[in-house]
Amino acid sequence: MAIKIYLFLVFIFLQAVSVRAEEVTIKSTSSDRTNMEVTIYNNNLGLIKDTRNIRLPKGLGQLRFMDVASHIKPVTVHVKSVNNPDALTILEQNYEYDLINEKKLLDKYVGKKIKIIDRNRFQDKKEELEALLVSNNNGQVYKINDEIYLGHSGHKILPEIPENLIAKPTLMWLYENKSDKKHHLQTSYLTTNIYWKADYIVVLNKDDSEADISGWVSIDNKSGVTYNNARLKLVAGKTNTIAQRPPLRAMKGMMQAEAAAPYFEEKEFFEYHIYDLQRKTTIKDNQSKQINLLEAHSVKIEKEFITHSAGSRFTRRHNESERSQPVDVYIAFSNSKDNNLGSPLPEGIMRLYKKDSDESLQFIGEDRVEHTPTDEEVKLKTGLAFDVKAVRTQKEYKKITSGLFETAWEIEIRNHKKENITVTVIESLQGDWEVLNSSHPYGKTDAFTIRFIIEVPEKGKAMVAYQVKTDLR
Repeated sequence: MAIKIYLFLVFIFLQAVSVRAEEVTIKSTSSDRTNMEVTIYNNNLGLIKDTRNIRLPKGLGQLRFMDVASHIKPVTVHVKSVNNPDALTILEQNYEYDLINEKKLLDKYVGKKIKIIDRNRFQDKKEELEALLVSNNNGQVYKINDEIYLGHSGHKILPEIPENLIAKPTLMWLYENKSDKKHHLQTSYLTTNIYWKADYIVVLNKDDSEADISGWVSIDNKSGVTYNNARLKLVAGKTNTIAQRPPLRAMKGMMQAEAAAPYFEEKEFFEYHIYDLQRKTTIKDNQSKQINLLEAHSVKIEKEFITHSAGSRFTRRHNESERSQPVDVYIAFSNSKDNNLGSPLPEGIMRLYKKDSDESLQFIGEDRVEHTPTDEEVKLKTGLAFDVKAVRTQKEYKKITSGLFETAWEIEIRNHKKENITVTVIESLQGDWEVLNSSHPYGKTDAFTIRFIIEVPEKGKAMVAYQVKTDLR
């Protein structure tokens, strides 16, 4: 009998503890925040570290941790008391995201009576009606004075906000606390819908020998929350994630540009590079922000003219007497300290400009640069040359066997510019090949590519000719 009474008392005690745990609910908002850190990755992912000072009652209780990103990944949440870790234990976590909207509010009142204010603006009077909400499926159905109304133009008045509907996404923790002191509670989590990218402006000088380069970081925050006075870090590199969403393409919302100094401090981090902004910044929700990344002046550049061929040309007959092929224009430079650069360049788009004869800056092309380490070369394609033409002519074709061919070619470069230029002719070969003879020396780029460097005088022409044997057997 005593054992039964003891078990009954234990049951009553546990029930009381459970009730108290539900009754003791603490809310924490951004006003409790003491520190915010935001690390943004290239692949539409952000790591948020939110530290707050929160005093919790001893024992079991609930903490509603508000003002978190609406695109949070709940399984990535990690919370700890920085100053008293042994005193706080998180027993259970819920992520509440059933946010308030008109339909959800009305859904909670189906089968209940609400008020409708019917205002007649022509007669300047209003009428208060009592209505039973019969249905809220693809429109409202009301019963008013024993009549069925399919919708109503009046203002719907609800007595209160139902339980389990919240205005903002909220983390809810069931905790056990053993300390009377305030906890410095640090919460970290991953969120999507926050993204950064790099954009560069390259301004060429008059003779295309040097350029000024400026880099800007563009941050697009659609994660559902504002990060006030945050320490910002950017990670450049390809981090592996499972079933990741594609990067945000559109940069909508308010665009805000921040001053250049101080810059980001760049450091190596694992197999990536991390850029640490040397001051705090605020990243608002639905905001696109630009922050200066780098400034480099008098960067030595080289302009290159390159024309390519295709390997399939060397195994068939071409009946046309000659065929034009494009001449691409590239700007190349070394990312080195000796060249006034020397920091790893995050992936992004480089847009090139140059002043015209009226000293007006004009756009001349753009190209994407991959993540570029220090001391590597950057090569940007600006477009096609207007005044430089390449014409290819097949001078000889022999099919010796079913898989053995000999062909002879001439590539004429026509320069209509008022200056001497150098053109690189790149020939992509195939199979087992052998150059039998050539008018100019060539270099072997790889197993299937050769290139000729051709000097072409102003308003003049130059010709490269060679014969190649191609064996596909």
